[in-house]
Amino acid sequence: MAQPPLLTLQDITLTFGGRPLLAGAELSASAGERICLVGRNGSGKSTLLKIAAGDVEADSGTRFLQPGATIRYLLQEPDFTGFSTVRAYVESGLTEGDDEYRANYLMEQLSLTGDEETAHLSGGEARRAALARVLAPEPDILLLDEPTNHLDLPAIEWLEAELKSLRSAMVLISHDRRFLENLSQATVWLDRGTARRMNRGFAHFETWRDEVLEEEQREQHKLDRKIVREEHWLRYGVTARRKRNVRRLGDLEALREKRRTALRAQGNVNLSSGDADASGKLVIEARNLSKSFGDRAIVSDLNLRVLRGDRIAITGPNGAGKTTLIRLITGQLAPDAGSVRLGTNLEIVSLEQDRTSLTPGTTLRDALTGGGSDQVIVNGEARHVMSWMQDFLFRPEQARTPVDVLSGGERGRIMLARALSKPSNFMVLD
Repeated sequence: MAQPPLLTLQDITLTFGGRPLLAGAELSASAGERICLVGRNGSGKSTLLKIAAGDVEADSGTRFLQPGATIRYLLQEPDFTGFSTVRAYVESGLTEGDDEYRANYLMEQLSLTGDEETAHLSGGEARRAALARVLAPEPDILLLDEPTNHLDLPAIEWLEAELKSLRSAMVLISHDRRFLENLSQATVWLDRGTARRMNRGFAHFETWRDEVLEEEQREQHKLDRKIVREEHWLRYGVTARRKRNVRRLGDLEALREKRRTALRAQGNVNLSSGDADASGKLVIEARNLSKSFGDRAIVSDLNLRVLRGDRIAITGPNGAGKTTLIRLITGQLAPDAGSVRLGTNLEIVSLEQDRTSLTPGTTLRDALTGGGSDQVIVNGEARHVMSWMQDFLFRPEQARTPVDVLSGGERGRIMLARALSKPSNFMVLD
């Protein structure tokens, strides 16, 4: 006999900025069930998870949590305000009766001592601290928003095994396809405000999605043909103002309204970039480069040459100093020893990991134009900001939306749009 759901959301609606974000969305999770929540950037996945966690109140609809059921929510961007160390942050997630040993165990498994200062954590260290905090109480329901963000491969593999060992109900949001394929048992697709459910894992999602969209196209084609037939009748077939003709005219207007208000599937990003003049053959030359923080060496006696046309990947475990190395070799951070020489005619564009250049309160329009203009210069040509926004799947009505209320994926698209609009011959992607 199937167990009743621990958590149920029914007919959830939420309007944001005058636009319906959720329109009758539903979600339920039973004990031991692992559900992946998928959808395009900005479709409302994180918002639906916040409603499930009780952190955001829907405009209408029902949220039901089984009495006594415990729930923990992993935010996409954890907030360490008020906690000086990782240990203090992790243990704040425990309640009376929870096992402190498990908190220590998880920190150890995630390569954290607990003494790390939260103000100086790398992206990977911050994510691991947040995971330890939500996993330690072993809640009945886990809501995980991008749990693999910034994690290295060993940490992701450990997390997969740990989650599989738990009896908690889980709702997962992730852009890591392999992670979702390995863990999910059911898929909820949030699309144009509504949620569709398939009782199969993410590995079957794309086939199912394509079938749904193809059926939508067939139905839309039938509707268009019916409208054409009715409009032909209106032009050539109306012979008198009879009741049935008046009713048929009303039906035609209803069909037109249905076509007008139909929500179409979102398109694809249209990428183009600004090109600068070619740089010199030598891009970066680092000699005997060393950098340490206290007793911890980030690099020691590093020699590196980067030439025009090179594509270099920097890999390493979380906290190894990859971002620090990027800052060193691009001249943003001074080394303790050694030297860095940058080549001639360099135009550097960076995508930083933490998106700190997106000032809270700044509108999407101003974030793309720099403020005070409605133009973006791309490859020396002026583009209207609305056109540039649409290339990156933003709607015109989002132009005045503050960047800090956009989803993580949407903020990522802003960073990409800003970077690609600038003339560059050297890209740094963190």
